[in-house]
Amino acid sequence: MSFTVPKLRYDYSALEPSIDATTMEIHYGKHHQTYVNNINAQVGKFPELKDLGLVAMNQSIGSPKIPKEAATAVRNNGGGHWNHSFFWKVMTNPSNTNGPSSEVKSAVESAFGSVDEMKAKFNAAAAGRFGSGWAWLAVKDGKLIITSTPNQDNPLMQIADDPSIPILGLDVWEHAYYLKYQNRRPEYVSAFWNVVNWEQVAENFTSAKGGNVPNVE
Repeated sequence: MSFTVPKLRYDYSALEPSIDATTMEIHYGKHHQTYVNNINAQVGKFPELKDLGLVAMNQSIGSPKIPKEAATAVRNNGGGHWNHSFFWKVMTNPSNTNGPSSEVKSAVESAFGSVDEMKAKFNAAAAGRFGSGWAWLAVKDGKLIITSTPNQDNPLMQIADDPSIPILGLDVWEHAYYLKYQNRRPEYVSAFWNVVNWEQVAENFTSAKGGNVPNVE
């Protein structure tokens, strides 16, 4: 088994001006590829990892299924591969999306009161994540929650503070935004909403409600 970077569904410039083309080219072509190269190296060293797909690998982090000698590398790079594969799919050119579906909107309003309140809480989680990490909108026990994780951790992992199934995620590592926004992370977080692929979020929500992790291929 060998992992690969999934094909990007849009041009590097498709998310302009919210996310610039140069950042997309470097982030997708360099950073994500590095995570893939590194996790493939671990799979080559530890045959027991070959039977785990990417989702099972992430769900097994923190369990004996991951060899101790590989635990940190798998956590960082298996997490990095899943997180980025998920991230590319939840974004699109603003002209290609119509906002939250009625089902997603209803679930958001039930959990947070309004879409605007959900965005405010998500923004706070993203801006407030110290150092590098991710912010997530996820399903836990059938309800939507907002959580954040450090580094390349994600809510699929057993070590997560709020184990859950993500339906939307935002990368707040500096490499995701620094060329355009420098130290203005809150500005980047706010701009992210311009490029959210709400149709993909709706698909992810349907999967997550059924207890299934969204497909990131």
